[in-house]
Amino acid sequence: MKPLRKAVLPVAGLGTRFLPATKAMAKEMLPVVDKPLIQYAVEEARAAGIDQFCLVTGRGKTAIVEHFDIAYELEATLRARGKEDEIARLRASQPPPGAIVTVRQQEPLGLGHAIWCARAFVGDDPFAILLPDDLVLAEKPCMQQLAEAHAATGGCIVAVTEVPREQTNRYGILDVGEDDGRMVEVRGLVEKPKPEVAPSNLSIIGRYVLTAEVMGHLARQERGAGGEVQLTDAMAKLIGHVPFHGLRYEGRRFDCGDKIGFLEAQIAFALKRPEMAPAVCAFLARYTAETVCA
Repeated sequence: MKPLRKAVLPVAGLGTRFLPATKAMAKEMLPVVDKPLIQYAVEEARAAGIDQFCLVTGRGKTAIVEHFDIAYELEATLRARGKEDEIARLRASQPPPGAIVTVRQQEPLGLGHAIWCARAFVGDDPFAILLPDDLVLAEKPCMQQLAEAHAATGGCIVAVTEVPREQTNRYGILDVGEDDGRMVEVRGLVEKPKPEVAPSNLSIIGRYVLTAEVMGHLARQERGAGGEVQLTDAMAKLIGHVPFHGLRYEGRRFDCGDKIGFLEAQIAFALKRPEMAPAVCAFLARYTAETVCA
């Protein structure tokens, strides 16, 4: 079994739910505390042993690529001011030369289409997918948990969590076979089913490890829910041909494509910082004391 070395990060979305902030700024560059969402995703993948990255971009996304480049003028200014610690932090977030490539998704035809755009990068290798909108706070990074499970099972594996049944029409939902409480056998996948017909309430979040065979199904460009090329539909066609599992990951997921989820992530990640937690607790106590929540 080939090792997991590659990751695809689809970052071509418009971020319309965060307008006007995302009018001239990629949503993946929105910061949680002091790091943009895209950096959290790349660092999570690197913690799993992944060292090759493909960013599937769109128009107006050049800042994402530049974020991982060397900022010579900035570093020169910092060095002149004796801020060596800041330079070290910048360099630590920068993958080695040649580790990041980009491809362009010219049309917004869905997540499946975005992943298909990375087909030349993937080749015949297993690969990870990380959606930067999904931010996971965990002792062991979520993708590292998936990579370790993949090393044991092979095939495809997706991170899953339980959602309220009335919300199944927002997610890709698993049809579950054997279930040991953490790892579940996937018998089927349904994209955004209505609650009354959903096979379970186990939802896929934005973390996947897939085999290259999925590209053959995506190449057909078949339209699914919302008239888009759905990754879930292509994955479903792999079931029965390769091992396919869902992993109940350990950690807490924040939907940073949603304003409330994004604000909650700010607080949760700030509270994990010892130098910030006391001040955050203090202002939270002040605001909650002053505000009457219905």
